[in-house]
Amino acid sequence: MLGYVLANFFVYAGVNAFTPGPGNILALNTVTNYGWGKGKPLFFGIFAGYYAVQLICAVFVYGVGEFLPHALPVMKYVGAIYILWLAVHIAVSRPEVCAEQGSASFWKGFLLQFVNVKIYMFGITALTGFVTPYSKVLWILIGVEFLIATIGTIATFTWIGGGLLIQEFYSRHYRIINIVLALTLLECIWSMLCT
Repeated sequence: MLGYVLANFFVYAGVNAFTPGPGNILALNTVTNYGWGKGKPLFFGIFAGYYAVQLICAVFVYGVGEFLPHALPVMKYVGAIYILWLAVHIAVSRPEVCAEQGSASFWKGFLLQFVNVKIYMFGITALTGFVTPYSKVLWILIGVEFLIATIGTIATFTWIGGGLLIQEFYSRHYRIINIVLALTLLECIWSMLCT
C-alpha cells in the first residue's frame, strides 16, 4: 500500500512539475529570447523562489496539523478537488508562450514563485494527500517539500534545456500529451482518497 502511495506521489509530482506553468513557460521563453547566459539570473530566481514557497507550505501544513488537526483530512479533499481541476485544465489547455516577457532578473523569477498559485497548491496537496496520513513531523514535511522543489527545479531545467525543441514538440502533440497527463492525475486522486 505504501509503495502504491509513493508511486502515485511521484506521478503527481512529475505531472505537476513538468506541465506548463508560469515558471516553466517563463523559463522557456527566456532561454529562447536571451539564451542561457543572459537568462541565468531569472532561472536562479525561479529556483530559489520555488524552495522558499515550498518551505512556507511545509510550515503552513505543520501549523494546521498542530493547531487544527481535524482540518488536515478536509484539506486532503480540497487537494483532490484541486487535482481534478488541474486534470481538466491540462486536458483542455493549449500551448501558449508569452511573447512579452521583459527582463531576465533574479528578482523577477523569485517573486514570480510567490504569486504562482500552482506551486502552493502543488506543495500543500502533496503533503495533505500523500504525507500527513503517515507523518506530521515538521522536518519530514520540509524534506518532502524540498524534494518537490527539487523535482520542480529539474522540470524547469528540462524546459530550459529543451528550449524550442520542447516548445515545437509540445505544440504539435499537445492534445494527446495533455490527455495522458490528465488521466494520470485522476489516478493520483484515487490513491489520495483511498488512503
